[in-house]
Amino acid sequence: MESLPTLHEIEAAKRLIRPLIRETPMYRWPLLEAGLGCELWLKHENHTPVGAFKIRGGLVYLNELKQSNPDVKGVIAATTGNHGQSIAFAAKQNGLRSVIVVPHGNNPEKNAAMRSLGAELVEHGREFQDALEHSRKLASQEGLHPVPSFHHWLVRGVATYALEMFRSVGDLDAVFVPIGLGSGFCGVVAAREALGLKTRIIGVVSEHAPAYALSYRSRQFIQQPSTTAVAEGVACKTPNHEALAHVLAHAHDVVTVNDDETVQAMREIMQGTHNLVEGAGALAFAALKKHQKAWRGYRTACILTGGNASMSLVEHVLRGIR
Repeated sequence: MESLPTLHEIEAAKRLIRPLIRETPMYRWPLLEAGLGCELWLKHENHTPVGAFKIRGGLVYLNELKQSNPDVKGVIAATTGNHGQSIAFAAKQNGLRSVIVVPHGNNPEKNAAMRSLGAELVEHGREFQDALEHSRKLASQEGLHPVPSFHHWLVRGVATYALEMFRSVGDLDAVFVPIGLGSGFCGVVAAREALGLKTRIIGVVSEHAPAYALSYRSRQFIQQPSTTAVAEGVACKTPNHEALAHVLAHAHDVVTVNDDETVQAMREIMQGTHNLVEGAGALAFAALKKHQKAWRGYRTACILTGGNASMSLVEHVLRGIR
């Protein structure tokens, strides 16, 4: 298991990304707190130039790549959206070609956003794993550097949001963070460890993409197909071994929420904050609500990891508001 980024590394990443990404806000929203019985802070990673936390990792990764391989001409990545936007944004900043592979039926707004950032979009397969395997073939055929969805450089970048969070609000008892492939979770762990804090970290996955939850409970690697219809950002079938090792070592718990609970959380966040949130971005709040009895009287935070919901999903969410 590779060591987590140090405070020095996270601080350096923060300095690197700061010209392009301002510190995202942390707010308490009375309508969201009502009835929870705990203090709730929301970390707004939907307030980045690509509407999600992933951009932090992309900028750090491509900066390191250019330094270690100055002759690199282009990059390729597989994604369901936010990782792809991150890599396309960072590639444009670094003057590199970017090819992004997505599964058929992917969020059309995310696809459009990646194209607007200069990415060449390739659609392949029906789920993320299909897109990932195809991206590896294209990387070899076209001489492109394959950017993984989990890597120490990515974790170093996304850990900057956790550093902001812990320095903005002191004495957090618990943080709820969605787990897709694991960079966000590991970034929170890295910042907590670097600052010497005792905050409990609760990973959240979709009940319909439960690979990390099943692996956590059994204490071993388990693959499980994803069937979530609303949280494509965490549609993980195959856990990353390194990320899973950190989850097993550092998670207080890994909990699940179903699609109906996710949609309800999206609805309440939209009503209570007037912020757009995607399915994966609502998981943390959905989990806190589901387990609120256990956290009464505590100071908690939920990571709103992104706001890139498709308009069809937004329409579905808003239809339930009376």
